[in-house]
Amino acid sequence: MRLRSRFMTLVAAILFVGFSTAYAQQSDKKAHDFKGKVEKVDAKAKTVTVNGENVPGWMAAMTMTYAVDKDAVLATLKKGDEITAKVYEGDFKTLYDVQVVPPKGTAPPDKK
Repeated sequence: MRLRSRFMTLVAAILFVGFSTAYAQQSDKKAHDFKGKVEKVDAKAKTVTVNGENVPGWMAAMTMTYAVDKDAVLATLKKGDEITAKVYEGDFKTLYDVQVVPPKGTAPPDKK
C-alpha cells in the first residue's frame, strides 16, 4: 500500500511538470495573427473548420479543422463568421484567443 502511494505521488508529479512545461513552451513560441472565415462548427468534436488566410511564416491559406483554446468560444461561433485568433509556431492544431470580427458597417456592441 505504501509503495502504491509513492508511485501515485510520483506519477502526479511527473504529470504536473509535463503540463507546466508544455504551457511554458507555448508562451516561448512565436505568435502569429490568424484571420479566417468559419465554415463549420462541431461542438461535439470541439472543433471549428476555418478557411484561413495566409499567415506568413506559419501556414499558407487553406481550409482546416482546428481545436480552440476555450471550449466556450464554440457556442459563440457560427458558419460564415469572420474571426481573428492567435496561432503559434509548431502548433498547427489549435486557435487561441478567438474573436468574431463584426461585419463591416456595423458598430461593435456597447459595453455598459
